[in-house]
Parts: sequence; C-alpha cells; structure tokens
Amino acid sequence: SYGKMWGTPVTAVRSIRPYQSSEQYLYAMKEDLAEWLKELYDLDIEVGTFVEVLETGAVLCSHANNVTEVAGEFARSCPAVARHLRLPATGVACNLAAQPGTFQARDNVSNFIQWCRKEMDIKDVLMFETEDLVLRKNEKNFVLCLLELARCAARFGMPAPTLVQMEEEIEEEIRQELDLPPTDTPLPRPPRKPRDLQNLDQMVQHLVSRCTCPVQFPMIKISEGKYRVGDSDTLIFVRILREHVMVRVGGGWDTLEHYLDKHDPCRCTS
Repeated sequence: SYGKMWGTPVTAVRSIRPYQSSEQYLYAMKEDLAEWLKELYDLDIEVGTFVEVLETGAVLCSHANNVTEVAGEFARSCPAVARHLRLPATGVACNLAAQPGTFQARDNVSNFIQWCRKEMDIKDVLMFETEDLVLRKNEKNFVLCLLELARCAARFGMPAPTLVQMEEEIEEEIRQELDLPPTDTPLPRPPRKPRDLQNLDQMVQHLVSRCTCPVQFPMIKISEGKYRVGDSDTLIFVRILREHVMVRVGGGWDTLEHYLDKHDPCRCTS
C-alpha cells in the first residue's frame, strides 16, 4: 500500500525482502522449539513469547536436569550403547523464582551455558552468551544452541522437535541411497505422523515461480522432497514445517524463500 501511494520503485521494496526472509527461518525454528517445549513441559509458550518465557533461565535449567535424568535412565537400560555416547553426568543448580533481567536470571542462564559446554560438549560455534538471551543480543545463537542440545539428547531418548525428526528422516534416506547399514538406534522411536509431501511440490513451484530471470532458475524434482537446484548438480532436501517450506542445508536448515534469495540470480542482493 505504501508503495502504491508514493509510487516507490519496485527495486526499493525488493531490497527489503531478504531481510524478512532471513528473519523467517529464525521464526520457523523458534516456532518449532516453542511447540516442542509446550508439549514436553505443558508450558505456556509460543513463538511470540519464546524469549520472555526462557530468559529467566528457570525452564532452561529444569530442562538440563531433565535431560540429565533421561541420560541416567538410558545408561542403566542400554549400558553397551551408552558407553559410546557423551552423556551428561550432573545436572545444574537452578533458582526457579528468578525474575527477568536480575542477577539470579543471569546466574541461571550462565549455569545452563556451562552445562551445555561441559556436560553436553556443545561446540562453541553453536553456543550463546548470557547477554545474548538476557539482553536479547543474539537470538539466533540461542535458538541454534537449543536445537543442537535437542539433537544430542534425542540420541539417548529425549523426545525431539519436529526439525530434528526431519533431519533423522533425511539422514536415513541418504543412508538407504548409499546402501549404508542403518545406524544402531536402540531407542524405540514414537511413530511419526506421516509427512504431508503432497502439496510440497506445489509450494516449491510457487516460490520458484517468483523468479524474474529470462531463463527461470531451475529447481527440478528428483523424488518426493528432493530437488536438483540451479545449474549445478546440487541436491537439496525440502520439507514442510507448519506453513514454512524448509531446506536442509549442510548441517542446518533454511527457509526455501531465504535460500532462493541467496541463490536465484534475480533475487540475490549480495
């Protein structure tokens, strides 16, 4: 509406979009983690209140203690497998009544960070600092850390967020293709809801169709949820997460929209 009123050239509007699309994948991850924590702990949390609910560190420390407990049960029931895994040995001290922004909150968050490093061996590139959460300085690293923790804890029986379940599915698909033996997962996994890949291709084609290159940026479907992109032989896996179309990139995720903003020549702003 602003554009029409003032006759803003389209280019000005276009340069704003990548910012939104880069925020979008953070939003998608927060949404997934919020839903997972809500189910896990019957918490009143959603994507809009995600940081508010977690910033006192109380939920984080309780989660750390829960993960430690699950690890202990796992070590008792599957000692042979447990020997090959990095399991947390101790939990974390926690002030459940800490108020936002206080020293106690910082203390909780700091304890959680130490625990992630020492007990879960989470790599520095995936860690965040206390101020990143308490002062909302770097939400992205905080979100990536929680996702990585969920990934590690899923190995010894913690329920996992949808994104982590999708990663496992994709890894399994790659293993079958390369004819590798299945990984020894001693854990009875809860049955997964079948993924809706039916309208996935339509959503993909719709996003690709925004390309304005003389020759359209190619994204060719190889099989359900798997595409060849651009002029290269790059294969990518695509999944639907609620209303987001997500792309598995390297060890992480991106939204297809943001991915195209970085790779489709007519959308690249770099």
